[in-house]
Amino acid sequence: MKSSGNPWGFPLVFGMGTVMEKKPIHLVFLYVLILIFFATSMNSFGCSERPYIHMENTTPKKTIEQVLEEHTDEWMSLPGVVGTGIGESEGKLCIKVFVIEITPELQQQIPSEVEGYPVIIEETGEFKPF
Repeated sequence: MKSSGNPWGFPLVFGMGTVMEKKPIHLVFLYVLILIFFATSMNSFGCSERPYIHMENTTPKKTIEQVLEEHTDEWMSLPGVVGTGIGESEGKLCIKVFVIEITPELQQQIPSEVEGYPVIIEETGEFKPF
């Protein structure tokens, strides 16, 4: 066989119409190790398909009771709001804001979610003592 002219004694590009020379087994293992190194290092340098998770806030999440307490005064100051509480929606805890009548203004002023908890506006009418 004719030498390919490179220092390793075998073609650097395989299967492209070149005559493949017999390679020493230790060089084949070297190629395999180099390929494995580069393939695994690609994940370390951000070429992974896995999503990147950025943890901005490492403080514990507030309880729903804490969130409700922090926002109740603000919501109770809105005309038409008669109460707030903790309820359940679709099997999960939520904050309920009770209103005399649901209006577009109240829907704009009361968010649909606060600090990760859903907020549900519930039309109850006025609360009257018995």
